[in-house]
Order: sequence, then structure tokens, then C-alpha cells
Amino acid sequence: MLGDVAYDVNAIRKHFPALDEGAAHFDGPGGSQVPDVVGEAVAATLCSAISNRGAITPAERRADGIVREARQAAADLLAARPEGVVFGRSMTQVTYDFSRAIAKDWRAGDEVVVTRLDHDANIRPWIQAAEARGVTVRWADFDPVTGELPVDAVASLLSAKTRLVAVTAASNLLGTRPDIPAITAKAREAGALSYVDGVHLTPHSPVDVGELGADFYACSSYKFLGPHLGLLAAAPELLETLRPDKLVPSSDAVPERFELGTLPYELLAGASSAIDFLAGLVPAGGGRRERLLTSMAELEAHEEALRERLDTGLAELPRVVRYGSPDRRRTPTVLFTVEGFTPKAVYEHLASHGINAPAATFYAIECSRHLGLGDTGAVRAGIAPYTTAAEVDRLISAVAAL
Repeated sequence: MLGDVAYDVNAIRKHFPALDEGAAHFDGPGGSQVPDVVGEAVAATLCSAISNRGAITPAERRADGIVREARQAAADLLAARPEGVVFGRSMTQVTYDFSRAIAKDWRAGDEVVVTRLDHDANIRPWIQAAEARGVTVRWADFDPVTGELPVDAVASLLSAKTRLVAVTAASNLLGTRPDIPAITAKAREAGALSYVDGVHLTPHSPVDVGELGADFYACSSYKFLGPHLGLLAAAPELLETLRPDKLVPSSDAVPERFELGTLPYELLAGASSAIDFLAGLVPAGGGRRERLLTSMAELEAHEEALRERLDTGLAELPRVVRYGSPDRRRTPTVLFTVEGFTPKAVYEHLASHGINAPAATFYAIECSRHLGLGDTGAVRAGIAPYTTAAEVDRLISAVAAL
């Protein structure tokens, strides 16, 4: 409890029907469980009269209202402008689309910077776009012992040739949180754009894209209790400078010109509901942005306490190897292996105890390789808004039983 409001995890859990099955879910980094209100919003939209967006019929106005509300909800979540919010099928799809649009102005001799800490969705699209344009790719390495990405590791690669820096706001494998404001400031000084992967940060911490200094900030609603949907926030003025490939009859307005085909209205309604749910995790007054700031700060404190409990418990087990530094600021994510067992064997053992903590590289393939884990990866335990101390102890006990 940070202030006068308490984080009541038991009350929150009552909104998650999936938890009735009895499993302890530590698989949130790959996709969180969904509260009842989100499912209800999706179902209600699917069952309502709806059509393509417009202003004439009730069905058209309903569709248009859902889109506008989703943009405003996302803007409140990220401290962005609604007219700069772009929706897509996933963060990966959105990033591929933007990599192609941004790279149209690249020329041979230009450079882009990617990091080995990132999920491949913020690496491969830029590498492939660079290869298509004859652009050089520069790699920023993180410290495999601490899991930290120093600002200088990125800054030392920047020059007048740098066109873009792609960097994660939080590692989906280690939980590492680089100093994004410092990195984006260095990129801006070099005249480069910054593309920040916020998929793993957004579910766990208050986010302000302006304070982060991100030119583009991408995330996924299914990581923060919503349906499978990707979104990106950028300044509308910046979006106006990009000309994506699109169909002739489709809108040329920003942000619509980046959204290919008809938007999934039911998923947008679900995303709005998920953001409203996050804003109500604890009792708070004010507008949605203010309530989000209060709730997300309380959530961060709740999850950090559980992450410390999990780290401490695993550290007491002699055959457990943890990766990354438990003393640095992180998202509530713990990556570990158990000597004498493959990660898959640990994963299956935990599953037999009703604990969902999968093992893989989780698409952070460069990160896993740099850690010496190769293409196998390790076991990842991620803490979510519905995680309890009892579930953390349950996980520790199950690992100890090995």
C-alpha cells in the first residue's frame, strides 16, 4: 500500500473466471488472463447492430464511437494523443508495417541501431527493412551478468548516419528496464528516431510516452488484460510525414491511413474495457488518466513485493540459477533454470502441480543467445495483477520439490 488506498488482490481475482480452474498463472508475459468485464464488452459488441464507421445509421455511429473511445482510452493509458493512436492485429504486425513505411526514406550508407535485449519483433523488422534498403545495422549489447543495457552501449553506436534506434522499454525475458529517456535523448541528439517496444512495460508501470521521449511507442492489449490487439502511439505530426502502402479508396487521414482494412470493433471495445479495469484496480478519484496513474503505481508496488518474494525464495534453492540482477529496477519477471533438469522438464513439472510457468526464449532469441541459453531459453515466471503471495510460495515449493 503506497498511500491511503489498498491493493485488494482477492477482490480483483473475483473478476477473472479463468482463475476458477485453479491454476496459478505465471504466464502473463506471454498473455494475461482476462477479466469478466472485458469478455462482456467483446460479446456485447459482437451481438450489437454494427457496420462500417459512419455518421448516418445507429450501427455506423456505434462503430465510430467504439473506435474513438478506444483511441481515447489508449491515449489515457500512455499519456498520448488519441489522434496519434494506431491499431493493428499485434505489436509485431504494427512494427512490420511501420518499419516498411519509415524505411522508405532510408538510403545506402544510413544506419539503424537494434539491441540484443529486445524481443525479435523489435529487431527483425528493422534488420529486414535495412537489408532491403542497403542500410547498416548496428548492435547494442547488454551485460549478460546483470542483464542491464547501459546507455553508452547505444550512445556509442550513434552518428550522423543513424536513422532509427529500436529499443525495448522492458525485456520480456529478463524484466530489465533500460533508461529509455536517456537513450531516446541521445538518439534525438543524433537526429535519429526512436521506436520503443513497450509490450512488457505497459502492463506493470505507469507510462508517459512524452517522458520516455519515444517517437513511436508500441504495445499489446492482451498483455494488459485485454484481447489480442496491437497499438502504437506517436505524435500525429510525425505520422503525417509517413506514407504507408494502402488501398486507393481507404482513408488517407492520420491515423486511419495506417490501419489496413476494417478494424475489429469488438476487440477495440475489449481494449477500452481492459484500460477502464486497470484504472479501477484501487479506489481513486479524478479522470481516467489520473485513476490509471494511481492504480498502476499501486499495482507496481504489489507486483514488486511479489517479485522480491519469488527472487528470494528461488535464491535459497541451491540448484536454481537466476538470470539478471534482482537488485536492479525490473518488471516482475524472473528467468531461471534448475541444474540437472532441462527447462522443458521444469516447465512440465510445474504444470503437473497446476502452475503455468513456461520455458522458451519467448521470441527474445538474441537475448537468450547472449545469456548463453541458446535457442532453448529458460523458465520464465511473470507476476500479474491477479498473482498472490500464496501462488508465489506455491511456485517456490514446486521448484524445491525437484
